[in-house]
Amino acid sequence: MARPRARTSIIALSTALAAGACLAVAAPSSATSGAAAGQWATAWAGSPVQGITSTATCPSAEGLTDRTVRNVVTTGAAGNRIRVRLSNSFGTSELHVGHATVARQGTGASLQPGTLRELTFSGKKSVDVPAGAQLLSDPVNLSVQELAHLSVSVYVPGSTGPVTNHRLGMQHSFMSGAGDHAGSGDGSGYPTSITCMMLVDGVDVVRNRDADGTVVTLGDSITDGAASTLNADHRWPDYLVRRLSALPGSVPAVANAAISGNEVLVDRVPVYFGISALRRLDRDVLAQSGVKSVILLEGINDIGAAGASATSLISGYQEIIDRAHARGLRIYGGTLTPFMGSNPRFGGDYGSAYGERQRLAVNQWIRTSGAFDGVIDFDKAVRDPADPSYMLPAYDSGDHLHPGDLGYKVMADAIDLGMILRNR
Repeated sequence: MARPRARTSIIALSTALAAGACLAVAAPSSATSGAAAGQWATAWAGSPVQGITSTATCPSAEGLTDRTVRNVVTTGAAGNRIRVRLSNSFGTSELHVGHATVARQGTGASLQPGTLRELTFSGKKSVDVPAGAQLLSDPVNLSVQELAHLSVSVYVPGSTGPVTNHRLGMQHSFMSGAGDHAGSGDGSGYPTSITCMMLVDGVDVVRNRDADGTVVTLGDSITDGAASTLNADHRWPDYLVRRLSALPGSVPAVANAAISGNEVLVDRVPVYFGISALRRLDRDVLAQSGVKSVILLEGINDIGAAGASATSLISGYQEIIDRAHARGLRIYGGTLTPFMGSNPRFGGDYGSAYGERQRLAVNQWIRTSGAFDGVIDFDKAVRDPADPSYMLPAYDSGDHLHPGDLGYKVMADAIDLGMILRNR
């Protein structure tokens, strides 16, 4: 007998992504969503990619059978109600979820006592997520602070096939042995640590009535926090959350829409680098709850991996700007950080003479064109004054492409918070 399908909020993706079309979120009514008590904001986003390559810490290609994934995610805003977004964005068949929960993380896979909340979907414990879709849970009462760690546990009783995932979590999540462990508080049923997030790509929170929306950071591995310390929340968007949360009054939530290896213009191969920023803009940015502004820092892979010209990259930026403005959003451009010295490791035009000319031309346009609503000079913040084509060694992770922890902090410190807060 076929399982009854819950009626719930779905973002249909498969056809729209293939066509590069704009996506619309069918939001729950305020009577059931809790929005009447405040404003929804995206507090965590894990921009999804296709499950095509498995590693010891992310078995996304072979998928899951009779397993529970406990995803540990970091919130970019405080709130008192929560809803979770399941993802089957790149699934080729219907995904059956048998049980899902959310709680504040304890130690490792354990949960803080008294914080476990059962997730339902139009009142039902189990739900089918169509291929190519995302789906919102019913809201639950659970208070969280900025940079809190939430454990979102999802049990799949059947075989999933390749799993939609966010590949670079920079955070230990956990996978169970056989069976439903979504309600387990002590974490003993989760013997395996993983570093990707599977089956989930968003957490929304309800904030106070005067909350200041969401700023979405659209980028690649430098925004995803590559080479930062694992489990430390040292991505530059995390440092931005710290700065904002120290201010009095209402401030925006921060949702990180980065995919490591991503490019602005093309769908890079392998596909775990994600579809292009142009094609994922609607899903990963414009459809986020409460979005009011965007910080764009992307393009270094277009230059380094694909040899893109500054002219073509600027054209891509202009399309993103136009589409953000058409939705009434403000968009801030981040200059591309130095990458000289990275060629021996990454090849292509990373750190080549050609690549450096394109990077400098792109940065000149970002700074002077007036196309963005504001500029964040990440390049100036982390470059070596003695040789500006290189990152300052103190900020460099060692690969001459990705900053380390201190470099990411300096990047966040370079953001004019007054500019961000002018959304109000």
